[in-house]
Amino acid sequence: MFAKILIANRGEIACRVMRTARRMGVATVAVHSDADAGALHVAMADEAVRIGPAPAAESYLVAERIIEAALATGAQAIHPGYGFLSENPDFVEAVEAAGLVFIGPSAKAIRAMGLKDAAKRLMDRAGVPVVPGYHGEAQELVVLAGKASEIGFPVLIKARAGGGGKGMRRVDTPEEFSDALASARREAKAAFGDDRVLVEKLIATPRHIEVQVFGDNHGNVVHLFERDCSAQRRHQKVIEEAPAPGMSQEMREAMCEAAVTAARAISYSGAGTIEFIVDATEGLRPDRFWFMEMNTRLQVEHPVTEMVTGIDLVEWQLRAAAGEVLPLAQEEINLSGHAFEARIYAEDPTRDFLPAIGTLHHLGFPETLPGGAELRVETGVRQGDAISPFYDPMIAKLVVHAADRPSALAALGAALAGTKVAGSIVNTPFLAALAADPDFAAGNVDTGLIARSQATLTALPSPEPRHIARAVLAAAGIAIRPGAADPWDTLAGYAHFHAPAKSIDLFVGEERVAASVSMADARHARIQLEEGTFTLPLSDASNETALWPGHVSIFEGVHAHHFALDDPFVRAETAAIGGDAIRAPMPGLVKIVRASAGSRVEKGQPLLVLEAMKMEHTMTAPHDGTIAEIANEGAQVAEGSVLVRFEEE
Repeated sequence: MFAKILIANRGEIACRVMRTARRMGVATVAVHSDADAGALHVAMADEAVRIGPAPAAESYLVAERIIEAALATGAQAIHPGYGFLSENPDFVEAVEAAGLVFIGPSAKAIRAMGLKDAAKRLMDRAGVPVVPGYHGEAQELVVLAGKASEIGFPVLIKARAGGGGKGMRRVDTPEEFSDALASARREAKAAFGDDRVLVEKLIATPRHIEVQVFGDNHGNVVHLFERDCSAQRRHQKVIEEAPAPGMSQEMREAMCEAAVTAARAISYSGAGTIEFIVDATEGLRPDRFWFMEMNTRLQVEHPVTEMVTGIDLVEWQLRAAAGEVLPLAQEEINLSGHAFEARIYAEDPTRDFLPAIGTLHHLGFPETLPGGAELRVETGVRQGDAISPFYDPMIAKLVVHAADRPSALAALGAALAGTKVAGSIVNTPFLAALAADPDFAAGNVDTGLIARSQATLTALPSPEPRHIARAVLAAAGIAIRPGAADPWDTLAGYAHFHAPAKSIDLFVGEERVAASVSMADARHARIQLEEGTFTLPLSDASNETALWPGHVSIFEGVHAHHFALDDPFVRAETAAIGGDAIRAPMPGLVKIVRASAGSRVEKGQPLLVLEAMKMEHTMTAPHDGTIAEIANEGAQVAEGSVLVRFEEE
């Protein structure tokens, strides 16, 4: 076994690998950009090496610096995690040329499966069923559009490199094809450096089911059963589970056998995932699944497989890379119970899942779950850390395991309700709504479920007067703090000659709320709002609340109500800016500008495309008007920067 390894990644996956390495007595080396100098994975590692500035292209994607760090620290092997360089065959060859071990498959295997079109041709020859489509080399618009017409609309344009839904577009009519192709190519080029695509038939009722496979360097290949990843938004997974609901033994055997065949066809070693698209129109049938792609790395959702098999996949990765034989034979790997994983992101589901940034001023997870269910929290951040615009905005993965699917689903709901985040917009209420959706709860999940129900799943309750009253109490700062070092801190709202009253102004969205707080008695406060008077125990000021700079948050179940405190400096700044403008919701690159100063535009008209967090976001006109000024194409903008300013009318 290795004495020391370097993890060529960041965030929760770097922390995840380090935990297993530490348990196995293997020392770890972290690498970090300037933005991650104080990150959790850096603090966890035995050693850490700076590899460059914040942008990934100048740090985590610079193979030479990572290899230099491994050599300088005496690491014997490099674990790539997922993303970044994990599926880059040139990196694998460079690692091996430096005399190091790559903890993963061979460069040859990665190349065989790295491009979706070539991989599907290979799988077809191996006897693995593939989706009908065009996987050829020609990339001219006329060829691709013609093939799409031959296949029959709707079709799916997919980047042949990469994954995560980037460079993927659904096209329903021939008229939409050209614009969709151009957009998919731009996004694929930005994310993967390769703008070539393939075109496939869109399956009517698709489910995304994948099989975890594992091979060693001695010719052994096994599967660890399936995961269902059908709950997706914008082609990105949201909640994953194992095993797949509704899976028959016949279907499982057929799919797992196809997955092992696929892995054997490329002499695969290490952890990998064979992804299948399944037509669930008539339920799960063994003749209705097709190979989609192979991920030649550890998956984000690997913990659900670990929970239902009891196998540490990272440990297996280290052992296989060190030349050991797989610890278990196929007949020794069994399923036990049911597991879910929910991905908590800093994003705004009410704005079509627009990524968010911010500082995690409050971050809390439940320690236990009712009913004896297991809880596992995978995270790479701590309270006080910032969500950077440079990387994926994942905060954590909540993983639960119970005896059966209903019990595991109840545990997932409890875990989400016990997760408290303030300082950034998060998708926790959306995840809870999805977990409670009748179709999801019944296991009737296909990849279009979220899109069909998005308005319902992303709806948020408005704060009620009782929430506002609790926020006012918390903002007043008159909570009793028993056991405080200063005896005056044990007196709430103390005044010498009168019952103290305090005015508190806060904002509910854009609406200012004026309130006053006074003491009702030694342990209760009276909050006066326009809607009425509330008498609350002082303990409410600290129970299920979070105070953070300029804000107060009130938690109730899975929901969090965030209120901004009145700040005269911010008010003055806003008044000074004035005007009618569209501002950048996050830092990014102005990729395309579709209008110019002096142009008359209509409400909903696309004005520009902002590229941020590796995704394209189209900014549209909020109303009819004339543009006074608009950002330049290619401009790098900060959050809050004016992108478009309209003439006053």
